[in-house]
Amino acid sequence: MFLTITLLWIPTNKAKAICTPGWFLNPVIDVCWQCIFPIKIGGIPIKGIEQVGNGPLIDTPDLASFPVCICPFPPPVFMRIGIPVSFWEPARFVETVKDPFCFPSIGVGLPNPFSGHLGGGSSEMGNQEDMSSFAQAHWFVFPVWAMMELLTDFVCIEHSVFDVAYLTEVDPLWNNDMLAFILNPEALLFANPIAQFACVADSVASAIGLSLSPLFWCMGSWGSAYPLTGHVGNDNLVEANAAMGARMIFKLGREFLLWDPGLTLCAAIPTPIWVKQNYRMQIAKPVRSIGCIPIGRTGLMWSYFKNPPIIGDNFLFMVFRKRACCVF
Repeated sequence: MFLTITLLWIPTNKAKAICTPGWFLNPVIDVCWQCIFPIKIGGIPIKGIEQVGNGPLIDTPDLASFPVCICPFPPPVFMRIGIPVSFWEPARFVETVKDPFCFPSIGVGLPNPFSGHLGGGSSEMGNQEDMSSFAQAHWFVFPVWAMMELLTDFVCIEHSVFDVAYLTEVDPLWNNDMLAFILNPEALLFANPIAQFACVADSVASAIGLSLSPLFWCMGSWGSAYPLTGHVGNDNLVEANAAMGARMIFKLGREFLLWDPGLTLCAAIPTPIWVKQNYRMQIAKPVRSIGCIPIGRTGLMWSYFKNPPIIGDNFLFMVFRKRACCVF
């Protein structure tokens, strides 16, 4: 629906050729299916094969560790007793692109109505060791199981359709750090050396296991979570684009467009302050990784050879979210 509105809004010029040919996302081979583990059913964990390359798959604490669950229900039942289930659901993906209105995951390139503007890339900030990166981001609804008609009777699976849910090209808050202050006024509280020094702990934690959700203003080795824009101060381009994808999670949660289904067993709840531990990311394009990573894990462990020169600095990250539910 969002893509349809955008197509009508853009001037009716002839569309460009596909930005990056052959990039169509294949849900069978491009998704890291190992990343859905561990699965908990009634407090019993089911683990997959040990992850290779990026360390073990560590689960976050959740209420599915108990054998039974109780959720409210409409009258006259009022309460229902069930079995708790939790897993990691590949339900969304985010593109970060240097070329505005380029959708490499679906093989479409639209004309930029603001020619010469909105483009991304990297630039120096004062010296060669201090780099700034910028990219546009596209958030997609991608219910893999529903699209492949798998587990269609399972109540914990999202039954929606593929959709382009958010484009930053039409969002002025993504392109301007000052305007983004409307969304994140609390950033002033963390713009000091003490708060930023605490991010060292988050960087270490994400490198060896999980990121620290209480340090919500940090993204481990990726830098600060603020501002909620596409500008990231990072000299590793792959890592910088991962940071932009992670900021989209925070940003959409702040705008109440993204609810977290992993915090309770009975319903998804809004998270204007994100819970980082409930999300994993896997780089799927241009080069598929063999595993997934927590938010903030240093690129020294996973970013090598993930940006071939001919691709054009456009990336796609699968987003795995923790999902917990009470099965009746």
